[in-house]
Amino acid sequence: MDRLLEQPAISKRAARLSIGTFFFIAGLCFASWASRIPDIKLHLQLSDGGLGAVLFALPVGLMLSLPFSGWLVHRFGSRKMVLLAAVVYPFFLCTIGLVHQTWQLVVVLFAFGLVGNLFNIAVNTQAVSLEVLYGRSIMASFHGIWSLAGFAGAAIGTLMINFHLSPFTHFCIITGTAYLLIMLLYRNTLKQDINAGDDRPLFAKPDSTLLKLGLIAMCCMVCEGTMFDWSGVYFQKVVEAPKGLIPLGYTAFMSTMAGGRFVGDKLITRLGTLRILQLSGLVIACGLAIAIGFPSLVTATLGFMLVGIGVSSVVPLVYGVAGKSTQFSPGVALAAVSTIGYLGFLAGPPMIGFIADLSSLRWSFALIAVLGFTTTIISSKTKF
Repeated sequence: MDRLLEQPAISKRAARLSIGTFFFIAGLCFASWASRIPDIKLHLQLSDGGLGAVLFALPVGLMLSLPFSGWLVHRFGSRKMVLLAAVVYPFFLCTIGLVHQTWQLVVVLFAFGLVGNLFNIAVNTQAVSLEVLYGRSIMASFHGIWSLAGFAGAAIGTLMINFHLSPFTHFCIITGTAYLLIMLLYRNTLKQDINAGDDRPLFAKPDSTLLKLGLIAMCCMVCEGTMFDWSGVYFQKVVEAPKGLIPLGYTAFMSTMAGGRFVGDKLITRLGTLRILQLSGLVIACGLAIAIGFPSLVTATLGFMLVGIGVSSVVPLVYGVAGKSTQFSPGVALAAVSTIGYLGFLAGPPMIGFIADLSSLRWSFALIAVLGFTTTIISSKTKF
């Protein structure tokens, strides 16, 4: 804490704007890539199965980089790593627009995932350190900015497609915008991380609290991954929504998730970490139960909105608590929790498909509801 207060005079508001901008850059780059996946699929003449196999390169890069990212942030500091990642991440985005063969896309996506996770760990470490200076929760609003950037990236992607601009041209525009923001705001990032320079081990057995935080993140990210990948299918096959309204469930979920993150900090400050995590699990389970039990257009949309509210504050809260670990440096602690959490994000969607093949999609979503409620159970047995 003393080290944080001793850094060169930068107002907390300026630092918050700067760090928030880097969250925005990360979200904008990822959403820009996602918005052009159909065009790249067509360009490379990939089948659905082929695309699925290629897309797996990104999470593989992400997962393999987790321990490495934590070490880099601990060794060199989050400020330097934020700058490095913020420069390289948009560069690889541009490179995606240049691929002409499938193997090239696999290599670039692997690198994109690798650098993207370094960006994630570094910018969240900055946010944890600033949260210490504020003395209250501000992490959820940063993740809300990431979600807002996702909406912006999707909208810009739609605009670029309508203007018939190639993915490469589109990605170059995004990269130029990112570099301009970096030049304007990087100087206001925090120069010192919380607990920087201490002798905490890089590799040791995580304590029970860190493991439980990872499990909470995993349960939540299973729910998030399911909403991202299966909400449209659920509205198509179970709700039987009209074709034009099939994306409604996803839109409802994303809207309340983003909105919940912008009001989450005030609720966390008022109700506390434990109460919010307990309520989050209940809201996730109730939302899915409504969508499963009453699969009409209105009720399913309402249910997915509740799921968005439920998941909105969980990961920001978990990251905030992990970053203040008394056993590990922030970067290493965040990497440990992210490793467990992303296992849920990766395993959840395939698990949904497997269970749906054996029984039905509604039973798959019922399992996700149970995992959502598990957030409440684990958090009730965790010390904060």
